[in-house]
Amino acid sequence: MEFSSKLLENAVYEISQLPGIGKRTALRLALHLLKQPEEQTSHLTSALEKLRSQIKFCSNCHNISDVALCEICANPKRDASTICVVEDIRDVMAIENTGQFRGMYHVLGGKISPMECVGPQDLTIGSLVGKVKQGGVTELIFALSSTMEGDTTNFYIFKQLEGTAVKTSTIARGIAVGDELEYADEITLGRSILNRIPFENSMKA
Repeated sequence: MEFSSKLLENAVYEISQLPGIGKRTALRLALHLLKQPEEQTSHLTSALEKLRSQIKFCSNCHNISDVALCEICANPKRDASTICVVEDIRDVMAIENTGQFRGMYHVLGGKISPMECVGPQDLTIGSLVGKVKQGGVTELIFALSSTMEGDTTNFYIFKQLEGTAVKTSTIARGIAVGDELEYADEITLGRSILNRIPFENSMKA
């Protein structure tokens, strides 16, 4: 792709680094921004800069937040004894949209994947296990995607909690095997939360 401007070429290159955006789409976005009032581009730039420099991760559940403790963890009406374990922030948003879950969350930040060199030490599993062992948590709901990596991560956490009194369950397999949680429709996902099953039973399936 030939460019008549180095500035345009640099902008297209940076935009194309975003997931799912190729060079042609990046060019279309860059040219669109050029046609907009300068103020609109400034607002976008400012929003991205603030996102990068000011965003925080909740000290309790690792969800993104504007403050040290996210709104969910700070809400006294939430059930702190039940924790839903998810892969990333998008899964929290997906489950919250169902309106079916009133407990807390724990965001792992990924799944165990030897192929991608992601081990337990690269995730927030340690803080989750520590939270359970401190007491007060009666149930963990595994809500990771039903993939090999998701099941491996669930099993690893399950083994780490052996000897504790915590109940472990997994969302019902209304979610198709291999599907990512964020793409599930709200009704199916909501029913999966409500109809969760003991984790031990899921290993026999």
